[in-house]
Amino acid sequence: MNQPSSNLPRIGDWNGPEDLRQLQEKQLQQTVSWAARSPFYRERLNPDALPATIEDLAALPLTTKQDLRDNYPFGMLAVPKEQLATYHESSGTAGKPTPSYYTEEDWVDLAERFARKWIGISAEDVFLVRTPYALLLTGHLAHAAGRLHGATVVPGDNRSLAMPYARVERVMHDLGVTLTWSVPTECLIWAAAATAAGHRPGSDFPALRALFVGGEPLTPARRSRISRLWGVPVIEEYGSTETGSLAGECPNGRLHLWADRALFEVYDPQTGTVRADGEGQLVVTPLFREAMPLLRYNLEDNVSVSYDDCACGWNLPTVKVLGRSAFGYRVGSETITQYGLEELVFTLPDSYGVLFWRARAEPTVLRIEIEVPEEHRAAAEAELAASVRAAFGVESEVVGLAPGTLIPHEALTSMPDVVKPRSLFGPDEDWGKALLYY
Repeated sequence: MNQPSSNLPRIGDWNGPEDLRQLQEKQLQQTVSWAARSPFYRERLNPDALPATIEDLAALPLTTKQDLRDNYPFGMLAVPKEQLATYHESSGTAGKPTPSYYTEEDWVDLAERFARKWIGISAEDVFLVRTPYALLLTGHLAHAAGRLHGATVVPGDNRSLAMPYARVERVMHDLGVTLTWSVPTECLIWAAAATAAGHRPGSDFPALRALFVGGEPLTPARRSRISRLWGVPVIEEYGSTETGSLAGECPNGRLHLWADRALFEVYDPQTGTVRADGEGQLVVTPLFREAMPLLRYNLEDNVSVSYDDCACGWNLPTVKVLGRSAFGYRVGSETITQYGLEELVFTLPDSYGVLFWRARAEPTVLRIEIEVPEEHRAAAEAELAASVRAAFGVESEVVGLAPGTLIPHEALTSMPDVVKPRSLFGPDEDWGKALLYY
């Protein structure tokens, strides 16, 4: 993977675990000294005995999401405020937000890590960024990585009225988009929008060469289905607004933690123990984060980390992001998980055309609805019910719905006008829309 030159570590700069550890410890002292400048860590660290090794660091308490909320907005700041380049907040927080901020120098590290895609990003690429831009890091991260490598970036956003699915499909087709960045579900909706527009996802977008995805748990069956729909690789990414990219996929399809740019630990909340590998919550210490250093930050994401060798030769630990895959609802005496149920839905034959589904777990039955054409409805209902019975040992009521029921056809085809607000109206116009943008 060719990257623009910087002083940061690059894949291939180490030959094995010992080299990697030396690289980590070389940067750790700088990271700790940055942290000691922030109000939060100034109270937590002893200035006369700052951690100098990985073993020293392990004696510190974990930094939690609540710590970030309690120190909103700038209690974690380690540089003068005028040095900041961007401010962000993560999604899905209750009460006080979880703040994050970065300097221009921090952004070099952020962009480089995201750009570590085995398929590459180059000036020949047209890169559609279809994740949120507002406050979250995700859209800006991909945008910066694309520009770092000279790609033409199309700032699609997926929270804007200016970018309905019909426009996404048109842009992908007419601009010859080569790379995209989105949650996996978006890729399925684009396929439906393309079909609604009279295009075939697998053949009418010849420029497309890869789909970058993240932000949702992704089962092998759904990943494979998306890849077959579009005829290109689906390449997974893992990270957070608080940290940026933490792991990327190698050519062998395994997610590798960027252990040259961050230290990783696995925390067991049941026992309070911390290990280098195994299952638990991921704890991260970014090594090149100056504006807002984080020491032993508990992301609270459930993961499984392994140091087994991988044929890619990157010499980096691998991670499986379990997320909420273990979370489920009870039906009878069994627990139904979304991860497990999704795998069954996308194992149905492609010819059935099932892309969208929903389910509700009730005390004695699992109710499932799937969009499926009438000619395949009976077979799809029977096969999915049988799969659920075999996998979970529970009875289900599977109902096939006409395509367009769960994802309305209008959502795939409409192109609403997006206008700036106006205050002066004519006698036959609705002035109740004076402050609306649409």
